[in-house]
Amino acid sequence: MAFHIISMVTWFAGLFYLPRLYVYHAMTNDPQTSHTFKTMERKLFFGIMTPGAVLTIFFGVWLYLLNPSYYLHQAWMWLKLFSVLCLVIFHACCGYYWWQFKQERNCHGHKFYRFFNEIPTIFLFVIIIMVIVKPVMFG
Repeated sequence: MAFHIISMVTWFAGLFYLPRLYVYHAMTNDPQTSHTFKTMERKLFFGIMTPGAVLTIFFGVWLYLLNPSYYLHQAWMWLKLFSVLCLVIFHACCGYYWWQFKQERNCHGHKFYRFFNEIPTIFLFVIIIMVIVKPVMFG
């Protein structure tokens, strides 16, 4: 469980920071600064965020396999898994936006990325509440 939490924190560090870099990247017109952002974004996405996501999912599956009959019947777990799926989609979107910036094809302004930056916070709240509180849902 400790490795699952450590990797989750690593993944979320990237999920929070990469879109923030996009905010600043979208605001710059300087080619050298843009190049610096591209380097930072690539290193964050491939060096921290993606390994954090892979390890989070790996250790999460491992934990699930320790007691699948319990987790399979818990509504809170299904909501948690749905939230993780949404984060994987968010992660993929981050990769797509990274590619857009890399190709000099970004079509979003800094305000879009400011909103985009808040999305993982919602899922963090849901996941933490589901795991800690384990609310009884639907009866």
